[in-house]
Amino acid sequence: ARYVLGVDVGSTVVKCHVYDRAAAVRGSSCRKVESLYPRPGWVELDPEVLWSQFIGVIKEAVQAAGLHMRQIAGLGISTQRGTFITWHKRTGKPFHNFISWQDLRSAELVNSWNKSLLLKVIHVIFTVLHFLTGNDRYLAPSFLTFSTHQTSMKLSWVFKNIHEAEEAAKKNNCCFGTVDTWLLYRLTKGSVYATDYSNASSTGIFEPFTKCWNPTLCNLLSIPMSVYPPVKDTSFNFGSTDSEIFGVPIPIMAVVADQQSAMFGECCFHPGDVKLTMGTGGFWNVNTGEHLFASRRSLYPLIGWKIGEEVVYLTEGSISDIGTAIKWAQDIELFTNVDETAEMAQSIADSQGVCFIPGLQVSGYDPYLCASFMGLKPSTNRNHLVRAMLESVAFRNKLLYDIIVKKVHIPLRTIRADGGVSNNSFVMQMTSDLINKKIEKPANADMSSLGAAFLAGLASGFWTDKEQLKKLRRIEAVFEPQKDSEEYRPAMDAWLQAMKHSPQW
Repeated sequence: ARYVLGVDVGSTVVKCHVYDRAAAVRGSSCRKVESLYPRPGWVELDPEVLWSQFIGVIKEAVQAAGLHMRQIAGLGISTQRGTFITWHKRTGKPFHNFISWQDLRSAELVNSWNKSLLLKVIHVIFTVLHFLTGNDRYLAPSFLTFSTHQTSMKLSWVFKNIHEAEEAAKKNNCCFGTVDTWLLYRLTKGSVYATDYSNASSTGIFEPFTKCWNPTLCNLLSIPMSVYPPVKDTSFNFGSTDSEIFGVPIPIMAVVADQQSAMFGECCFHPGDVKLTMGTGGFWNVNTGEHLFASRRSLYPLIGWKIGEEVVYLTEGSISDIGTAIKWAQDIELFTNVDETAEMAQSIADSQGVCFIPGLQVSGYDPYLCASFMGLKPSTNRNHLVRAMLESVAFRNKLLYDIIVKKVHIPLRTIRADGGVSNNSFVMQMTSDLINKKIEKPANADMSSLGAAFLAGLASGFWTDKEQLKKLRRIEAVFEPQKDSEEYRPAMDAWLQAMKHSPQW
């Protein structure tokens, strides 16, 4: 067995890459994820469609590499986070479609909780506890607010609105799973029911300090504790796929959440290493090593990965609607090919005062905020609109970077970027200028599938250790600061001003 598979189940596509020992891609396959919108604000995925896409890309990638399934040493699975499903423990039948991390059905629940007296009381209690003990564990609950992105609120919604799930949970017959858990369950015909630490910590229901599902939060939201899967190491032998699926059993050697996987794929193994993913959304992750930073506003702690005794923590900040907005601009024909956008932005001196204000969660946690353009004039053309959109990505990168520098008291080492938008030289150069740091971009932007393959390869002995993985890194470009960040001051000030006005819309 001389190859490993890395599959990334993202928000827009499912990709599979076959890697050899040099971490070179020998075969690939990609299929579009079809989201369903049954009601305004609801975003779902059909579990059967996702399953057939997942199996399809694996078979196609191995075939494209000209290989047989027997030559695969292991499978690593990276998945979008916060998307979940519940199903009947005995029959395996889902109670509903996958509810996506982008889904807004819990918006009313979120708003009522955030305004509730009980939440204010919780804030006071934990503020006092934090003051008296100095223990960072009490910091996050002291300013806890719920958002529609969190799994907890949507799971609470399920047990309030789907009677069959509620009844099954009462009889200990309900299973909860993020995408990885459900795929493991299907791949092993129900014999493996588990998740890993990276996926569990990304749900917001798993307490990274204690490394347990959070009973206090579950009591608060009336979620039965019996529904959660056991949590295993990230790089771990989860068992093998049922031989009927691919003709031979394939060892499943890693499951990992997509941002943590991209971090691993970028070889950000040391405290202070930073990874910036710009895909559907934007994610800044800082390796904080053995030290778990408590939640601060805009930043939250996650478990990066657990391998044996080693637990690596990350601090993350996120930006919504990066790839989503660019895809929308393409759909309305502002440009035909994404590759043109950097040239369009560079063809003009500035956006002529046009500002793009992205949608969700720009200001606090209002799930109903819409994206908008401000400063449109008769002379505005499509280049100005495109430049304004790309500038907004760089400006938001700058804001989040400044928060990280201020709040995370670890010297930042390397910054490595990945994701589809990292292929945009305008965004990359402007971000480098604004933060005054060099940013490395790898030859392969699909870091989530590479990270999953690396983790699977370590568990199966395909690769020996992280030092070997570091030698396999390929850097395609390095962006170094070329302009003083002060040159962007007028444009950024105008954008910040526009941001202040946008919440009224």
